[in-house]
Amino acid sequence: MVTGTAIDLFAGAGGTTTGLSLAGYDVRLAIECDRDAAETLSANFPETKVVPELIESYSPRRILREAGVRKGELDILSACPPCQGFSTLGKGDASDPRNDYVAAVGALAVALRPRAVLLENVPGLQRDTRLEQLEILLRGAGYGVGSWRLDASEFCVPQHRRRFILIAVAGHNDEEVLDPRTTYKCDGRSKHPHTVRDVIESLGPPGRDDPLHQARTLPRSVLERVKAIPHDGGSRAALPKRLRLKCHDAVGKSAGSVYGRMSWDLAGPTITTRCTTPACGRFLHPAENRAITLREAAAFQTFPSDYRWSGRTQSVGRQIGNAFPVRFARVLAEHVAGLVAKV
Repeated sequence: MVTGTAIDLFAGAGGTTTGLSLAGYDVRLAIECDRDAAETLSANFPETKVVPELIESYSPRRILREAGVRKGELDILSACPPCQGFSTLGKGDASDPRNDYVAAVGALAVALRPRAVLLENVPGLQRDTRLEQLEILLRGAGYGVGSWRLDASEFCVPQHRRRFILIAVAGHNDEEVLDPRTTYKCDGRSKHPHTVRDVIESLGPPGRDDPLHQARTLPRSVLERVKAIPHDGGSRAALPKRLRLKCHDAVGKSAGSVYGRMSWDLAGPTITTRCTTPACGRFLHPAENRAITLREAAAFQTFPSDYRWSGRTQSVGRQIGNAFPVRFARVLAEHVAGLVAKV
């Protein structure tokens, strides 16, 4: 049963598009300027019009035409604008021109008049004046607005990933735009994979049949260090002095997850663009002397195990790390559908 129509802006490799589709939305149009990510989208969603261009190259009228809907007919406008300017992992540059894409989303919402808007970003957006301006714009256009800082693990996604979520619904007041946690809770007994063990055991050991499910070959010095990390949640703090890196001693606890092992029965860490590199976070297998594979990384992002990826290895890692978790997107889309139905 089709829930409604959707357009996905800054669609990346399709995490939100997949979630919307699983929730029953017909994603008519997806805009993503990264060529590899756009090819990934097209490979998995051949019936969706995928535009591999910058969003500013498309006028509202053209967007409506490409999506095959009229102004006011679209059910949900989803957007994941670039977050590097707000992210604590980036430079946090308030003058980063990509930050202005948040305002572009607001302008398009006013022009397209969708029944609902779903925007996600890093929590750092909450500190930027552009968010306040966006909310004022949406309220002035007749939308009720709600926003929260949510962790993907609260929705049985097998990783801790804190995101800022904004939902706006036409014809509502702010109090009617309910927190997604009021309609969904992960109680730890979910049938959905929500721990590291669930993810790793569902895929089985790495093998040659899937080029993305192969562990990286580690340099001898790195492998020796990895072997010395205790199983099931161990960290570099346990390394003997001869295996410690001076740069790690210099930063102290601020980089405590580096060379860390995942814990079997907990949610995994935030999957980043360099999640197959031991030196970039808690990305080591709980027991084996390797980092997670790209296929495992995609599973932590709750992509289907047969999801097709385009581009070289580095590009695929970037696409996976930048994606919005599929299950998170699906739960939010289902929540939005329930809110829209009450208009």
